[in-house]
Amino acid sequence: MGNFRKNKSGTQEEQKVTRARLPRGREVIGIVEQRLGGNKMMINCLDGKSRNCRVPGRLRRKLWLRPDDVVIIEPWELDNTKGDILFKYRLNQIVWLRKNNYLEKEKSEF
Repeated sequence: MGNFRKNKSGTQEEQKVTRARLPRGREVIGIVEQRLGGNKMMINCLDGKSRNCRVPGRLRRKLWLRPDDVVIIEPWELDNTKGDILFKYRLNQIVWLRKNNYLEKEKSEF
Protein backbone atom coordinates (compact mmCIF):
# COMPACT_ATOMS: atom_id res chain seq x y z
CA MET A 1 0.00 0.00 0.00
CA GLY A 2 1.38 3.41 -0.95
CA ASN A 3 1.03 6.69 0.80
CA PHE A 4 -2.21 8.11 -0.53
CA ARG A 5 -4.28 11.08 0.52
CA LYS A 6 -7.47 12.54 -0.80
CA ASN A 7 -7.66 15.84 -2.67
CA LYS A 8 -10.33 18.42 -2.11
CA SER A 9 -12.01 16.97 -5.18
CA GLY A 10 -12.09 13.50 -3.58
CA THR A 11 -9.57 11.79 -5.90
CA GLN A 12 -6.54 10.04 -4.51
CA GLU A 13 -3.02 11.25 -5.24
CA GLU A 14 0.22 9.65 -4.17
CA GLN A 15 2.17 11.57 -1.54
CA LYS A 16 5.96 11.41 -1.90
CA VAL A 17 7.89 11.32 1.35
CA THR A 18 11.53 11.59 0.35
CA ARG A 19 13.76 13.59 2.57
CA ALA A 20 17.44 13.98 3.29
CA ARG A 21 19.38 14.98 6.40
CA LEU A 22 20.27 18.66 6.32
CA PRO A 23 23.32 20.29 7.94
CA ARG A 24 22.82 21.62 11.47
CA GLY A 25 24.89 24.19 13.32
CA ARG A 26 28.41 24.44 11.89
CA GLU A 27 27.94 21.49 9.50
CA VAL A 28 28.42 22.05 5.75
CA ILE A 29 27.53 20.01 2.65
CA GLY A 30 30.54 19.10 0.52
CA ILE A 31 31.62 16.97 -2.43
CA VAL A 32 34.58 14.58 -2.25
CA GLU A 33 37.20 15.93 -4.64
CA GLN A 34 40.16 13.61 -4.08
CA ARG A 35 41.20 10.78 -1.77
CA LEU A 36 44.53 11.45 -0.09
CA GLY A 37 45.16 8.05 1.48
CA GLY A 38 44.21 6.50 4.76
CA ASN A 39 41.03 8.08 6.02
CA LYS A 40 41.72 11.58 4.65
CA MET A 41 40.28 13.32 1.58
CA MET A 42 39.89 16.77 0.04
CA ILE A 43 36.31 18.05 0.15
CA ASN A 44 34.92 20.97 -1.89
CA CYS A 45 32.43 22.59 0.49
CA LEU A 46 29.40 24.63 -0.55
CA ASP A 47 30.67 27.61 1.45
CA GLY A 48 33.44 27.97 -1.17
CA LYS A 49 36.32 26.44 0.81
CA SER A 50 38.29 23.29 0.11
CA ARG A 51 38.97 21.33 3.31
CA ASN A 52 41.19 18.39 4.22
CA CYS A 53 38.72 16.09 6.03
CA ARG A 54 38.96 12.75 7.75
CA VAL A 55 36.54 9.95 8.55
CA PRO A 56 36.31 9.56 12.35
CA GLY A 57 37.18 6.16 13.82
CA ARG A 58 33.58 5.29 14.72
CA LEU A 59 32.53 5.64 11.05
CA ARG A 60 35.65 4.27 9.36
CA ARG A 61 34.13 0.90 8.44
CA LYS A 62 30.61 2.25 7.77
CA LEU A 63 31.45 5.03 5.30
CA TRP A 64 32.96 4.02 1.98
CA LEU A 65 33.71 7.19 0.04
CA ARG A 66 34.75 7.83 -3.55
CA PRO A 67 35.34 11.03 -5.52
CA ASP A 68 32.10 12.94 -6.36
CA ASP A 69 30.22 11.56 -3.31
CA VAL A 70 28.15 14.18 -1.47
CA VAL A 71 28.78 14.34 2.29
CA ILE A 72 28.14 16.44 5.38
CA ILE A 73 31.26 17.65 7.17
CA GLU A 74 31.84 19.52 10.41
CA PRO A 75 34.81 21.94 10.34
CA TRP A 76 37.17 21.81 13.30
CA GLU A 77 36.84 24.61 15.83
CA LEU A 78 40.52 25.58 15.90
CA ASP A 79 41.45 25.01 12.23
CA ASN A 80 38.77 25.91 9.66
CA THR A 81 40.75 24.25 6.83
CA LYS A 82 40.16 20.76 8.29
CA GLY A 83 37.07 18.83 9.30
CA ASP A 84 35.36 15.52 10.07
CA ILE A 85 33.04 13.69 7.66
CA LEU A 86 29.78 12.86 9.41
CA PHE A 87 27.32 11.57 6.79
CA LYS A 88 27.22 10.34 3.19
CA TYR A 89 24.16 10.99 1.01
CA ARG A 90 22.61 8.20 -1.07
CA LEU A 91 21.58 8.78 -4.70
CA ASN A 92 17.88 9.43 -4.02
CA GLN A 93 18.83 11.94 -1.30
CA ILE A 94 21.15 13.77 -3.73
CA VAL A 95 18.27 14.03 -6.22
CA TRP A 96 16.06 15.48 -3.45
CA LEU A 97 18.79 18.00 -2.49
CA ARG A 98 19.16 19.17 -6.10
CA LYS A 99 15.40 19.42 -6.59
CA ASN A 100 15.06 21.58 -3.46
CA ASN A 101 18.07 23.79 -4.35
CA TYR A 102 20.38 22.69 -1.54
CA LEU A 103 22.91 21.56 -4.18
CA GLU A 104 23.63 23.40 -7.38
CA LYS A 105 22.82 21.64 -10.64
CA GLU A 106 25.49 19.83 -12.64
CA LYS A 107 28.25 22.26 -13.50
CA SER A 108 29.84 22.18 -16.92
CA GLU A 109 33.58 21.81 -17.26
CA PHE A 110 33.92 24.29 -20.12
